[in-house]
Amino acid sequence: MTTARQRPGEGGAPPGRTLGEELDARLGDPTGPAGPLGYAAAARQDAAEAFPADACAALDRLGLPHYYVPAEYGGALTEMPQLLEIVRTLARRDLTVAIGHGKTFLGAVCIWVAGDERGAGRLAELVRAGEPVCLGLTERTHGSDLMAGEVVAEPLAGGYRVTGEKWLINNATRGRLVCLLARTDPGGGPRGFSLLLVDKDRLPPGSYRTLPKVPTLGIRGADISGIAFDGAPVGADCLVGREGEGPETVLKALQITRSLCTALSLGAADHGLRLALGFARERRLYGRRMTELPLVRRTLAECYADLLAAEALSTVAARSIHTLPGELSVTSAVAKYLVPTLVDRMLERLRGVLGARAYLSDHYAHGRFQKLERDHRIVGIFDGNTMVNLYALTAQFRTLARTFAAGPLPARPGREAETDGSDWQAATFGPAGPLPALSPARLRLFARDGSALMGSLPAGADALARAASCDPRLAGAARSARTLTAACRALHTRMAAVRPAPAGPPADAFELARGYSACFAAACAVGLWRYGDGGGQPSPLWLEAVLDRLSSRLEESVPGSTGPLPRAWGVEEEMREPLYERLLERMAAQYAAGELFSLYPRRTAEGPPC
Repeated sequence: MTTARQRPGEGGAPPGRTLGEELDARLGDPTGPAGPLGYAAAARQDAAEAFPADACAALDRLGLPHYYVPAEYGGALTEMPQLLEIVRTLARRDLTVAIGHGKTFLGAVCIWVAGDERGAGRLAELVRAGEPVCLGLTERTHGSDLMAGEVVAEPLAGGYRVTGEKWLINNATRGRLVCLLARTDPGGGPRGFSLLLVDKDRLPPGSYRTLPKVPTLGIRGADISGIAFDGAPVGADCLVGREGEGPETVLKALQITRSLCTALSLGAADHGLRLALGFARERRLYGRRMTELPLVRRTLAECYADLLAAEALSTVAARSIHTLPGELSVTSAVAKYLVPTLVDRMLERLRGVLGARAYLSDHYAHGRFQKLERDHRIVGIFDGNTMVNLYALTAQFRTLARTFAAGPLPARPGREAETDGSDWQAATFGPAGPLPALSPARLRLFARDGSALMGSLPAGADALARAASCDPRLAGAARSARTLTAACRALHTRMAAVRPAPAGPPADAFELARGYSACFAAACAVGLWRYGDGGGQPSPLWLEAVLDRLSSRLEESVPGSTGPLPRAWGVEEEMREPLYERLLERMAAQYAAGELFSLYPRRTAEGPPC
C-alpha cells in the first residue's frame, strides 16, 4: 500500500501502465486470502451485509477521492475517461465498493456542473479529505418524479428551514454532506425546486435523523438508507447555483453520471466472463472439457463480443462529455440503457455455463458469481432506470429524425468551440488523443442539433466499405455496417412518425428507442475503428463481431428492421462460426496473459491463471 493521500498514477503512471493498471496493481491480487479489496473479503462482507469500511478506507489512503474533484478545484480529475477507468477497475473486484465509494462523485457533481465557485472550494477540500457525499433526490412515494418532491426548504432570514424525508439514498447515513433537492416555491414546478449542499456536522442536534438501512437483494453491504429533516436550519451559503435551478442542474449532472455508470457494468462483465471461462477450462462434461463443447464456446465468444460493444460505446460516451456536451442528453440515455442491459443479459447466459456453481454462495470461487449477478441488477436502476432512459430518447425522436435525414451538418458556431477548434470525430473516437476541458455550461437538456455521433454512421460505413475493397478481412464488418446503416435510416423514418401524446409515447416507440441504441453503439464502434487504429487490435476481428452482435440486437428489438438475410440461414451461420472461433482465441489469449477483457491491452493484478 502507498503512503496516505498518494494518488494512483500520481505524477504520471509508470511507463507502460494506465491509470487503471496502476490502481489495480496497488490494490494487490484480489484472489489472495488477505487484503480489503480481495474476493474473499467481499464474500464475507456480503454474507454479513456489512459496509466495506476497510476497503473504502484503503481507497482513501490511496487518494482516490482526488479523482472525484475536477482539477480546477484542486483535484486530480482532468478527463472523464479517467473516472471510467478507475470505477471499472473497482467494479471488477467488488461492485459494492465501487458504488459505495464512487457515490461521492454523484453527490458532488451537481456542484461542479453548477459552477458554484462559492461552495465548490470548500466541498472540494472535504471530498479530497475523504468525506462522503450523497445525493438526496428520491422520496418514498415519488421515485423518479422529481417534480413531485415534498421535502420543503422554507426561506427564512439568512437561509432556509428544511423539513421532509429523502429515501433510498446511497450513503445517506455514512455521508457527512447531502446535496439535497428541495421545494423552495410552494407552487412547485420546474422553477420551484433548488439544490442545497447540507453539512450534517453543521446542523443542530434533533433537526435531522438518518433512517434505517434498507435490506437489498444485491450490494447488501451498501448504505442504502434515508434521511429525514425536522426544521433543520441551513445557511444561505448552502444554496447551489441560483434558487429555482435545482431540477435543471440535476438533469445536466445526471447526463455525466449516466455516461460513467457504464464503468460498473464493464467491470462486472469482465469479472463474470473471467469466472465462466476459468470454470469451463477446468470442468469436464460428457468426457470433454467444457471449452470443447460448441455451445459453450459460442456462448463465451458472443458474451465477449457484447463486452467489447459495451466498451466501445462507453469509451465514446465518456469522451463525448468533453467533445459533444450539447448532445449528451442522447448519448447518456443510450449508454445508461444499453450497457447495463447488455451485461445483465450476458450474466444470464454465463449463468448457464456455470450451472449450479452460479447459485452457490460457497464452495466455488467464494460464491462470486451469484453475488456479482445480484449486485449488477442495481446498475440499470439508479441514476435513471431503463424506462426513464428510453423515455428520454422517445422525447427527442422528432429532432433526432429530422437532423439525421438532413445528413451531416457542416461546421457551425458552437461545434468548433466544443472541441477547441479540432476535428470532433478525432477527439471523440481517438481514445489516446487529448480532450478539451469540460464545459458544463454547454450541457443542454435536449439535443437541439440531434446526434452527430449517430450521424457519423453512414460515412463510417462508406469508409469501411472502401477499406474492405483493399483488405478482405474487413468484408464481414463492412457487410454488417451496411445492413445497420440501412436499418438506421428506416428506423429514423419510423421515429419521425411518432407523435407526442398526453399519456406518453406508444409502446412501440420504446422498441424504436431500443433499436436506436443498437445503431448508436454501432456508430461508436465504427468510429473507434476509423480514428482509433482499430482499437489497438491486430486485426478487424473485434469490429466484425461487435457489429454482428449489434445487428442481432437490433433485429431482436425491432423485428424486420435489418431486412431479409442476404443468404440462407445455414450459409450465414457457416460464416459466423469461424468468426466467433477466432474471437474466442483472442479472449483466451487475453485470459492466459492475465489481461483485462478489453479492446486494449490492460494487465490485471492477478496476472496469468495458475
